[in-house]
Amino acid sequence: MENIKLEGTGRTPEVDFDAHQGNLLIGGRSIPENSISFYQPLFDWLDDYVKKPKPKTLVEFNLEYFNTSSSKCILDILRKLERLPENGHQALVKWYYDEGDEDMEESGRDFQSLINVAFELVMK
Repeated sequence: MENIKLEGTGRTPEVDFDAHQGNLLIGGRSIPENSISFYQPLFDWLDDYVKKPKPKTLVEFNLEYFNTSSSKCILDILRKLERLPENGHQALVKWYYDEGDEDMEESGRDFQSLINVAFELVMK
């Protein structure tokens, strides 16, 4: 399985999905013109990954900002990860936020409440 590595831009996040290590990172800003077209390759990759995952998968969200359409895509990613524990694999989501960034902290808490995957809020 090929890894996905995308450099972040002013509108799209950095993406580093490493199937060999079981580490997935999304960081930066997520305000693409068309969120679905940006995130679709990530959804497809995750659909393949959950079929043959590593025993432990670490997913890190280190976002500065994301728009509403990106939040739906983030939730879709998290929902795909729910299949890992169902099949006996460990998954941990780490949601990073800057100290004092109440909006990003609250977003993390909202996502945490919606999914059945181990989830840590990490203040930077």
